[in-house]
Amino acid sequence: MRLTAFLCAFALITAFAAAQSTRPARRPNVIIVLADDLGFSDVGCYGGEIHTPNIDSLAADGVRFAQFYNMARCCPTRASLLTGLYPHQAGVGAMNQDLGKPAYQGELNDRCATIAEVLRGAGYHTGMVGKWHLSHVNIATAPPAKQKAMLAFKDEEPISPSKKNWPCNRGFEDHWGTVPGVESYYDPYGLVHNEQTIKPDRKDFYYTDFLTDHAVEMINRFSRDAGNDKPFFVYVAYTAPHWPMQAREEDVKKYATMYEVGWDRIRAQRLARQVELGLVKKEWELSPRASNPALNDGASSVGPWIDAPAKAWQARRMAVYAAMVECMDRGIGRILDQLRASAIENDTLVIFLSDNGGCMENVRPNWYDVPSETRDGRAVHVGNDPSVMPGSEESFQSYGPAWANASNTPFRKFKHFTEEGGISAPFIVRWPAAKLERGRIEHDAVGDVIDLMPTLLDAAGASYPKTKDGKTISPMEGLTLLPMLQGDVASSARALFWEHEGNRAVRIGDWKLVAPHGEEWKLFNLVDDRTERHDQSAKHPEKVAELKAAYEAWAKRVGVEPWPVRAKR
Repeated sequence: MRLTAFLCAFALITAFAAAQSTRPARRPNVIIVLADDLGFSDVGCYGGEIHTPNIDSLAADGVRFAQFYNMARCCPTRASLLTGLYPHQAGVGAMNQDLGKPAYQGELNDRCATIAEVLRGAGYHTGMVGKWHLSHVNIATAPPAKQKAMLAFKDEEPISPSKKNWPCNRGFEDHWGTVPGVESYYDPYGLVHNEQTIKPDRKDFYYTDFLTDHAVEMINRFSRDAGNDKPFFVYVAYTAPHWPMQAREEDVKKYATMYEVGWDRIRAQRLARQVELGLVKKEWELSPRASNPALNDGASSVGPWIDAPAKAWQARRMAVYAAMVECMDRGIGRILDQLRASAIENDTLVIFLSDNGGCMENVRPNWYDVPSETRDGRAVHVGNDPSVMPGSEESFQSYGPAWANASNTPFRKFKHFTEEGGISAPFIVRWPAAKLERGRIEHDAVGDVIDLMPTLLDAAGASYPKTKDGKTISPMEGLTLLPMLQGDVASSARALFWEHEGNRAVRIGDWKLVAPHGEEWKLFNLVDDRTERHDQSAKHPEKVAELKAAYEAWAKRVGVEPWPVRAKR
C-alpha cells in the first residue's frame, strides 16, 4: 500500500510539473550532442582540466544538472534516450546481441517510437551523425564458434543481417556515421551514409571531424527551412572518447606532460574544482581508488600512482584521451558557430550529455570488434601493451580503470556498473529563447535519459503517439524537464531504476539501493553520501525493503531476466 500510494503521488507530481511547463511560442530546433564513455568530471565545467571551452560556454549560457543519469552503457542509454523508455521496454536490455527474450532482442523493437519518428511526424527535419549501436551487427550475432577473433577489411561482409532498424528506418532523413559500437578513428569499419557502406573520403580522415563536418552541413541545409516553420532535430552521437585511444599528434602535444602527476593528483584537483563550482559537497568523501583485481590485467595499475609501472605510457594514455575530448569540443564549437551563422542560435535547444561513465575496460587481442590490420595491410597492435604508445592508427588501446576512476571523480565504479560512477552524466541545456537562467547549476532536480523524449515533445508542442504502424507502443516513462530547467522543482522524490547485465539499482528521492551482479544490496543516502561510502542497509532495513519491492515490481513490469540471459542459438 505504501508503494502504491507513493507511485500515485509521484504521478500527480509529474502531471503537475508537466502542466506547469512553459515554452516559447516558436518551436525550437533541437540538437542533442552525445559523448561516448565520457566521465562525469572530464569537461571543464564539471571540474576537469581538459580544454573544453565550447562545452563550457554551453554551461555558461545555459543550465547544467548536478544529478543526471544515463543507463550505464552504450546500447541501453541510446535506446532510452531515443525512446523515452527503459532499455528493456525498447528491446535493448543488454547489448545488441539477440538473447531470445523480448527485453533482450538486441535492437529497437516495434513497440517503441524514436524521437526522430515522432518529431518528423510533427513536421521536423530529422538528421543524425555518428554511432547508432541499436541494430544487430554480423560481427556480434554469430555463435561464438563462428565469430572471427578480429575484423578484417578484406572480408567485406555486410555490417548487419538486416537494415530494418538502421537510423533511416527509425525516423531519420539522413545519417552519416557508423552502425557498430566500436571503430577506428582513422578508418571506421562500419562507416555508412544512410543504408550505403562508404569508405573514408580523404587521406587525413579522422572520424570525430568527419561527424562534425556532416553535422555542420546538415544544420546549414535544414536551417534554410527554419523560417517556414520547419524546424530540425539533429542527433550528434560522437564516438569520442570511447577507446581505441587514437588522436592526432598535434592535439596530443598539448597534454604531453599534464598527466605525469598521475591519477591521484588529478582526482584531488578535480574534486577541489567541483567543490568550488558547487557541483559536489565538500562533506562527501572521495571514492576509493579502483580496487577490483578483475579489472587489472597486469598492465593497468589500480593502485597509487607512485607504484604504477610504465608511467610514461600511463600518462600518454590519458593525454590521448584528453586530446580526443578536446577534438570533440572543437567540433561542438563549429556546430555552435553554424547556428550563429544561420541566425538560428536563439531558437535552438542544445543538449550535451554522455552515455555512461568512464570506461574501465582493458582492450584485449581476442575481442571480436577490433581490427587485425589496417585497410592497406599494416598490422594493428591490439591490447594495453606498455611497450606501444597509443594514438596512431596501428594501436588499439584503452586508458584503463585507474584513469577511468579519475574521469568519474568523485564517484565510485565505472561504465557497466550502476554505482554513481557508472550512471552519472554531465548534462547541459542551452535554449536562449526560453530565457533559462544563464550559468545556473540545478542541484535538486534529478534527471534521466528517459526524460529527453518528453522534454523535447513538450518544447516542440508535439504529442506522443499511442500507436505506430498499427501497433500499440509503450507509454513514455520519463517526464518533461522544462519546469526544472526553468527553476520549478516541485519534488525530487521520483523513482528511477537501472539494470544492466545483473548490475541493478533503484533511487527514490534521496535514497538509493544498489548491487553489482551477484552481490547483496547496499543502501545509501545520496544527499549525505553521493560517493556511496557508507552503507545504511543495517540501520534502515525498512527502507531497503521499500526500495527492493519497488525494484522488483519494476523489473517484472519491464521484462528484466536473471543474468546471464541464455542466448538464442
